[in-house]
Amino acid sequence: MTPEDFAALLTPEGSALLDSLRDHDPAQEIAVATRLRREHPAALVSAALGQARLRQRAVAKFGAEDAFRMYFTPGGGEMATRAPVASYRAGRLADLGVRSVADLCCGIGGDALALARLGIRVLAVDRDPLTVAVARANAEALGLAELIEVREADVTGIDTSGYDAVFLDPARRGGRGRIFDPESYSPPLSWAVEAARAAEYAAVKIAPGIPHEAVPAEAEAEWISDQGDVKEAVLWFGTAPGTVRATLLPGPRTLHTTDPLPDPGAGPVGRYLYEPDGAVIRAHLVAEVAEQLGGRLIDPTIAYVTADELRATPYATAYEITDVLPFGLKKLKALLRERGVGILTVKKRGSAIEPEELRKKVKPQGPHSATVFLTRVAGAPSMLIGSPVSAP
Repeated sequence: MTPEDFAALLTPEGSALLDSLRDHDPAQEIAVATRLRREHPAALVSAALGQARLRQRAVAKFGAEDAFRMYFTPGGGEMATRAPVASYRAGRLADLGVRSVADLCCGIGGDALALARLGIRVLAVDRDPLTVAVARANAEALGLAELIEVREADVTGIDTSGYDAVFLDPARRGGRGRIFDPESYSPPLSWAVEAARAAEYAAVKIAPGIPHEAVPAEAEAEWISDQGDVKEAVLWFGTAPGTVRATLLPGPRTLHTTDPLPDPGAGPVGRYLYEPDGAVIRAHLVAEVAEQLGGRLIDPTIAYVTADELRATPYATAYEITDVLPFGLKKLKALLRERGVGILTVKKRGSAIEPEELRKKVKPQGPHSATVFLTRVAGAPSMLIGSPVSAP
């Protein structure tokens, strides 16, 4: 889609056409396109159908109310921050007293929208003309244009001194997909950190897989999950240097420390197995959860905590374990058949077996359900069988 194609979507004809496609079935797209091209230019129909698909996909990130009013680029929709995460981060900045933010590498404007909804004035900057046009249209569509200035520019040339805080979201995808080297981000992480250091407050969004040794000493490092799925890490400047934080949404529920505990010891599998949230694992706070639970690891290299009693925690999911077996597909298949297990959840950590591969081989059948963990116990490939349980 070119900027000219996108501009056509903002005309009365384009807007009406796009609105008419809100509930269209992508499987019927060829027939729909043929019909619409009798009344509208072919380029406009193609742009509208593409945008309709992007809006439908964006519902998972932004909710239907916003997604069907917003505009997207294919890459921008994938890279945009999920709305609950953006709202949480904007809330942290608002709680710091921030009233203006320079949003560098703003993309389609998801974070700028979350900030503006809290009354924060935003300068949103991106260098791509189409992305800038989309971000500007989103501010207009959601009634936030008075608080959001969208500017097409190279972020490295932006003067941020007039803003209370800086938010940076370097591009972490290139022509070949995800970029794992922080110095290959655009702009590089080293530049983003220097820009953050120059501000009173700053937040730098990074990939959750960043090595802990790459976190600057003066930064707070926060890993954020939403509904159990790790979404991002954030380096905060001007807040709590040296703090490591795992935040779980919805909530938020936060576990943090400036003095991480040593790794917990390992021991035999108890009655209960706890699977820590991914943000807890990424933040290296499994030991803190194990201490809360009075638990131990099942293996020194595996982030499963086990204990002999059930305790409530928001930072891990608990399972009651009925069987601990050496790994073996025949043995597992026979046990599942004997218990009539047809609904099988497969989890793995420290195993080369893929869940779908195992499910196909054991062919579960029956009315009952179970969870099998493919993992290691004291270094040995093992299978743990159980079911989720909630603490009273």
